[in-house]
Amino acid sequence: MIISIIRTLLLYAFVILAIRLMGKRQISDMQPSELVVTLIVSDIAAIPMSNTSQPLLSGIIPVLVLIACEIIASIIMLKNRKFRGLICGSPITVIEDGKLMQNEMKRLRMSTEDLCIQLRQQDIFSLDEVQYCIVETNGKISVLQKPEKRTVTLENLDIKVPDTKLETVVISDGQLLQNSLRLCKNDKETVDKILYKENVAIDDIFIMTLDGAGNYKIITKEN
Repeated sequence: MIISIIRTLLLYAFVILAIRLMGKRQISDMQPSELVVTLIVSDIAAIPMSNTSQPLLSGIIPVLVLIACEIIASIIMLKNRKFRGLICGSPITVIEDGKLMQNEMKRLRMSTEDLCIQLRQQDIFSLDEVQYCIVETNGKISVLQKPEKRTVTLENLDIKVPDTKLETVVISDGQLLQNSLRLCKNDKETVDKILYKENVAIDDIFIMTLDGAGNYKIITKEN
């Protein structure tokens, strides 16, 4: 039992590392090749995990080979558009200038119900609102609404607003987050000055947000 637990933990950590090497993507955002590799990796890793008579290398080596192939393929796809099109396919327009492209939908084996479901998930409840709809290589759709249906922006109204830059959580439960500080273009000295000004210790802070313009908000821990 102890051996099984140790093997499971080792394979669990190894598979996580292997998937991380492929890049940070959710299942729904994966390209076909990435999804296939992920599914095969999980199956291969399960064999030595459930069968203790199988050596660990029988699961680790095939996974390493698959990940190496995927990384090499992704590098080639960056350099060669034809190879990328062969592996991942290309985006397909199913609505063009407000016209439903029936042949393209048949090619995708996509029903009108499937299309309407994805449109509703983007808060579009009528085909009449859509000017262009493109099915991306990961299966999701990108939609451009007709001009009269698009949301009015401040630029359309010729209104200028101050740019506060990116706001991030720089302190979480008493811990300073260095990566968040870099994102909002600040440093620890800025945080220290704010804490001194507010007369509060970092250990007493539940959440502190800060943006690139120096605006901040502090929520202290409840007693």
